[in-house]
Amino acid sequence: MAITFTDLHAESGLKSLDQHLSGKSYISGDQLSKDDIKVYAAVSEKPGAAFPNASKWYDFLSSQLAASFPGKAVGVRVGSKAAAVEAAPAKDTPAGDDDDDLDLFGDETEEEKKAAEEREAAKKKPSKKESGKSSVLLDVKPWDDETDMKKLEEAVRSVEMPGLFWGASKLVAVGYGIKKLQIMLTIVDDLVSVDTLIEDYLTAEPRNEYIQSCDIVAFNKI
Repeated sequence: MAITFTDLHAESGLKSLDQHLSGKSYISGDQLSKDDIKVYAAVSEKPGAAFPNASKWYDFLSSQLAASFPGKAVGVRVGSKAAAVEAAPAKDTPAGDDDDDLDLFGDETEEEKKAAEEREAAKKKPSKKESGKSSVLLDVKPWDDETDMKKLEEAVRSVEMPGLFWGASKLVAVGYGIKKLQIMLTIVDDLVSVDTLIEDYLTAEPRNEYIQSCDIVAFNKI
């Protein structure tokens, strides 16, 4: 149901407004709306001490408008015939209402636009920074020349964990008929520790049946 105020330039209208605002912060609802702007525009000046509720509401609206319109005002008075001012919920306002064309909060300053963009960017920004990755070249050495290198590589690649990705590999001759496995891997730094990978997985049971030791040949950040 629409709320109607009349003669807001006169004492009788201000008294009606003051009574309406008793125990309230806004004309309608629990937050600032176009209803407040409409009524504010119809009040020619700040209500006096005789209207404490209306005066407090007027000061609050003035501070909100000052923040939205930082330019220096010299003071303007607009004379017109007294007319009723209706404050109604937005959903009851016809789509073609001329009042909708005047949105005092519609034009943002450059500072407000920048602040809004920064807030949107902050919302879209991941809560946790994406971890970096590293490329590692690993030497995996068998016990002797009788170690089955195919099974050794299968044992290495059987290690699976989040953030670990095995790459290309090759056998490299060491001497005396012994070969070592040289294998590439990519890790997510926050998820995988190469030292832990070697000590707790590759050179631990049951893989230590084939693997004697592991050495880091190269370690590069991606």
